[in-house]
Amino acid sequence: MPETPASVSALDLTDPAAFVDHDPYAYWDRMREQAPVVWHESPYGTGFWSVARHADVVAGYKDADRLSSARGTVLDVLLRGGDSAGGRMLAVMDRPRHRDLRRLLLRAFSPRLIRQVEQQVMARADALVGRVVGAGPFDFAAEVAEVLPINTICDLLELPDADRPDLLAWNKRALSAGDAEADPVDALEARSEILAYFVELVRERRQRPGDDVISMLVGARVEGEPLSDDDIALNCYSLILGGDESTRMSAIGALDALGRYGDQWRRLSSGDASAATAVEEVLRWVTPAMHFARTATSDLRLGGRDIRAGDIVCLWNISANNDPAVFDRPRTFDVGRAPNPHVALGHGPHFCLGAFLGRLELTAVLTSVVRRVRTIEPLAQPRRVYSSFLFGYEDLRLELR
Repeated sequence: MPETPASVSALDLTDPAAFVDHDPYAYWDRMREQAPVVWHESPYGTGFWSVARHADVVAGYKDADRLSSARGTVLDVLLRGGDSAGGRMLAVMDRPRHRDLRRLLLRAFSPRLIRQVEQQVMARADALVGRVVGAGPFDFAAEVAEVLPINTICDLLELPDADRPDLLAWNKRALSAGDAEADPVDALEARSEILAYFVELVRERRQRPGDDVISMLVGARVEGEPLSDDDIALNCYSLILGGDESTRMSAIGALDALGRYGDQWRRLSSGDASAATAVEEVLRWVTPAMHFARTATSDLRLGGRDIRAGDIVCLWNISANNDPAVFDRPRTFDVGRAPNPHVALGHGPHFCLGAFLGRLELTAVLTSVVRRVRTIEPLAQPRRVYSSFLFGYEDLRLELR
């Protein structure tokens, strides 16, 4: 097994251009076959392990005691020195604090409580789809996919309608850039704007609490101590990013795939395949979060390689979800695929907190499209999101008849 990926590909996995200008699926095919766990050098002065096979990725997610999330879970953040929110934000936190805060947040995102907003989500999705069906060419990303998830998560947080366009714009800048010429400071400024917004909101909710998630966090205790304003703001930041980006990318990817693969659209629209199985296939097919990274806290062995304490380990969801050892014909979009053990939403203790909500939103969009649409006509090749973390499209020009 090679010590470096040079014999596989010269792609720099820290560079968004690697995923925009090249075929990442062909790259991961070679990685899984020739170097499933391999050390990469990086431009940041420190390297990292890349994990490509489904079995090894799942094993990495399960080993939360030795593969820590507390320094960060996004590769470029880790390579730059780590996440300043480590140990304070649920996504970048280890047990036992992670367990206690997750239990608290699950009260707001449990399937039982999400079902209370199910009708609202279904109605909003149907109204959005209803406005564009038969209306001629339009951008599905701007008219539907960007509107539904941001408003759903903002409803749960009880955020004013007037603030939502700004939050969406900040979200889009925080995890991706328009192109290679974009200033990296833009992402930092966007994250700062989101955090400053929530700090102010937390202070308001301390004065006038309600029944929303932020007010619940204001009155809660984790490990016997109240959460600070900054800690609550950080976790709201995490919720707003996670609640928007993943569903937005997945919804765009769903309509893109259904427009390109007419046989699968016919299966779904005829009832030959269910919305439930189609949603899982969309999540696998798109894999909006290409990776989640970890830091080894002790020596361990993964995929036949010796990982040392302090090493960064990058678990590539995009590769695991296209592993032919697990998925038959993985680059075939199959709305009836079952079983479908994808890791698009993570795995293990850090499995996506909002998974039920994201699935509900995707189900709502697909249900409305099936009910209202006869044909889906793609009009242009969509632009890939310029990111080394997110995978998906910036836009999607099509016509729904």
